Amino acid sequence: MKVSPLRGQRAGSVDSEFVVVEWADEGVTSRERPIAPLHVHHADDECWYVLEGALGFRVGDEDLEARAGDAVFVPRGTPHAYWNAHAGPTRYLLVMPRRIADLIEALHAGPGDYSAIFREHESELM
Repeated sequence: MKVSPLRGQRAGSVDSEFVVVEWADEGVTSRERPIAPLHVHHADDECWYVLEGALGFRVGDEDLEARAGDAVFVPRGTPHAYWNAHAGPTRYLLVMPRRIADLIEALHAGPGDYSAIFREHESELM
């Protein structure tokens, strides 16, 4: 299945085991106000590829910055958070298993018990 352009859409069907999305942050997030706060996926790995700008990450006990052309892989069981580490727009690809894609969809659906939503998807908000 071809998805073009990818931005704002998902590459992957409801039956696929992983999903690829292109997301952007216009410079409104920061370490203090991350795109995703500190959390852990107990059963799933996750990977980012920066297309433009830079992302900051907290991965376990390490802080790192990924610039355009860099990839960051976070293995299951590792607490992590991420944010735009660039003064301007940052664009990136996120490669994730279906369970994480479903988690994100549930979180974006609206207010709710976020801790319970994380637990339902074998994840935990720290």
